[in-house]
Amino acid sequence: MFVTEALAQTETPATDHALPPSDPAAAAHGETVQVEGEHGVFPPLNPEFFASQILWLAITFGVFYLVLDRVIIPRLSGILENRRDRIAFDLEAAEQMKAEADEAEAAYEQELAEARARSQEIAGAARDAARSDADRERRKIEKELDEKLAAAQARISEIKATAMADVGTIAEDVTETIVRELTDLDVSREVASEAVRAVRA
Repeated sequence: MFVTEALAQTETPATDHALPPSDPAAAAHGETVQVEGEHGVFPPLNPEFFASQILWLAITFGVFYLVLDRVIIPRLSGILENRRDRIAFDLEAAEQMKAEADEAEAAYEQELAEARARSQEIAGAARDAARSDADRERRKIEKELDEKLAAAQARISEIKATAMADVGTIAEDVTETIVRELTDLDVSREVASEAVRAVRA
């Protein structure tokens, strides 16, 4: 334990008052003048109060530890647990959304492939139908042209036959007229016809 001058001095009754300094010059220069009945040690540093200070330190530490253990730490743990649960929930939701997005993308790709296949089938069917219609129309037109050509040929043959018949008649008339004019002979129609047929044969 520390022994100071204040403890070594003799205590006086509490009714005694501090005496003014005997040396005014020392008081003017700020020198410390000890007065009877006062201690010169700061109370927290006084060894007499160490036991009570340690006791109150232990009590304060215990109360602070209890507050930490019963109030602050559980709240912090609850907050951390809530945040951990929220993060886990968000991660799970993100994984689920990613899976749904992947499924939607796969479905979209499949539908797109099916649509392309259907469009190709429709285009092929339309092309085949158009080709079939074109072939049918071509055959119809060819048939009509053949019929018209046959009719035209029949007409031409008819006209040719008529023309040839007219030519024969004209030839007979011309022959009869020429013979009559040149020879002054009266030639019958039958003779002229036989002559024309003989020439044409």
